[in-house]
Amino acid sequence: MTETGWLTEIRTAYDTVAEDYARVLPGVVEPPLDRAVLTAYAETVGPGRPVLEVGCGTGRVTAHLHHLGLDIAGVDLSPGMVAVARRTYPELRFEVGSMTELAAPDASLAGLVAWYSLIHLPPELLPGVFAGFRRALAPGGHLLLAVKAGDRLDRREQAYGHRVGLDVHWLPPERLAGQLAAAGLPVWATLIREPVGTERQRQAFLLAQRQAA
Repeated sequence: MTETGWLTEIRTAYDTVAEDYARVLPGVVEPPLDRAVLTAYAETVGPGRPVLEVGCGTGRVTAHLHHLGLDIAGVDLSPGMVAVARRTYPELRFEVGSMTELAAPDASLAGLVAWYSLIHLPPELLPGVFAGFRRALAPGGHLLLAVKAGDRLDRREQAYGHRVGLDVHWLPPERLAGQLAAAGLPVWATLIREPVGTERQRQAFLLAQRQAA
């Protein structure tokens, strides 16, 4: 599939499910361990410094981090998801955009968050995406990733009560850590937890930091 094709597929799928996604996944982040990771990240970055969530969806994680004191905005590929986010959290900033062509100026961010948004990208694109993350982060800035841990492709044809076509990649944390280090974003903490509820795989959380130079 060409780049245009997979980008269109992701956008179309999330435009289709946006309203039901917001209904099924309300504002509270579950489970508690995931909230603890977000709290630790917010305390690490600190208040009053600019943070961007890429692939923010309906904005629930952006809003959660805002309530934890971060000066945070969100960007998402899907206009439908951004519309829901703007309606639900009018006090926050949400824009349409792609993490593969991140619009943030160089060294402008104290933090970047990709909370289960990398999982739809072709894995071969991740090193380039991480290079873009490093460019946008200021020296010492912090990156938080959440992914489905593993090494397989899960093709979704149904989601949130709708027919869609969407790739979901389970990603090996060790490979991600190597790619991040190569991009100048060494990982300083990795947390892996077992599946909860209807989850079928382990979940991984990686925290990385841009080197000073």
